[in-house]
Amino acid sequence: MEYSPPPLFKQGPSALARLIFFVVLSLVLLVSDARFKTLEVVRAVLDAGLYPLQRAALLPRDLVVDAAQFAVTSNTLRRDNQTLTSKNLQLSLQANQVSTLTAENAHLRALLNLSRNVTTQSIPADVQYGMRDPFTQKVVIGRGSQQGVQNGSPVVSEDGMIGQVTRVFPMQSEVTLLTDKDEAVPVEIVRTGLRSVVYGTATGDTLELRFVPISADVVAGDELVTSGLDGVYPEGLPVAKVVRVDKQADTAFARVVCVPVAAVRGARDVLVLHYQSDLPPRPAEPVAASQPKDAKAKKAAKGDEKSDVKGDGKAAGKTAQPDAKAGAQKPEDKKAIDKAAGKTADNPAGKAVTPSANADTKAHGARVPRAASGAQR
Repeated sequence: MEYSPPPLFKQGPSALARLIFFVVLSLVLLVSDARFKTLEVVRAVLDAGLYPLQRAALLPRDLVVDAAQFAVTSNTLRRDNQTLTSKNLQLSLQANQVSTLTAENAHLRALLNLSRNVTTQSIPADVQYGMRDPFTQKVVIGRGSQQGVQNGSPVVSEDGMIGQVTRVFPMQSEVTLLTDKDEAVPVEIVRTGLRSVVYGTATGDTLELRFVPISADVVAGDELVTSGLDGVYPEGLPVAKVVRVDKQADTAFARVVCVPVAAVRGARDVLVLHYQSDLPPRPAEPVAASQPKDAKAKKAAKGDEKSDVKGDGKAAGKTAQPDAKAGAQKPEDKKAIDKAAGKTADNPAGKAVTPSANADTKAHGARVPRAASGAQR
């Protein structure tokens, strides 16, 4: 036998036979998997086994993509954050403005309702600023004499009394608040009808109801309104509310502490009332009526005095003429005249000695000064 070396390549079916075999196998597997789902389990096992390899292969790509997305996302987020912050500030400002306008609108509606309910003429005004003096409770409003504001006009808000106009300028006015220590308002208690006067205090935040007897029916919680008796404030405006009543046995009046109903210091918009009282005019005082009579009496007395002085001057002139003629009379006539005048040898000066002479001297003495004054004139 002839020896032959082993073949270099493994001998088997030909390449064409293998191709045909694998093509037929692939078609069978495709048809069976499409029809009967026979390869689902194999596919799941292969997918689970190959997943780590897939992730490892995709890791470089994912790193590059994530870095690019991070850069883009950071810039986008920063820009979006700035935009949202500015919008948030704008919306917050608008919300604050809306809340402020809503409160102001409600405040103005309340003032409008008050002006409709008040029968007197009113002028709306805004509070501009408060006085810098810490010992007074005063504010300045933006209405003056050119707008019709008068000195002494009451000032109210939608809640009640605020104060009174004390100084008027052309474009502004000074209002003394209800809590000022020099301010006083006649009031009455709604529950009992008791009338009194409420005053401001030095603290500037409370009021004091004075001249209330200890026996008066006043309790905490009583409401005080204007009585209208002074002719300045209209009747029925809310003023204050009683918070404490102190009654002591050693005093005739109770100490009644009140707080204003309206926000005296917090008012922004107010109404200035032009109140005209219907009270009749006060009768004339008797002192003023008696002054013309006294003047007439004084004039009459002066006239009588002048006439007396003129009469005395004429009488003195008439008496002086006989005395001048007496020097030319006879000695007998001169002796008679001296005797009548009270001149004697013992009394050459003619001084009064007898009671009758004293009486004559007194009678003539009352007219001598008048004659002298008449002669001087």
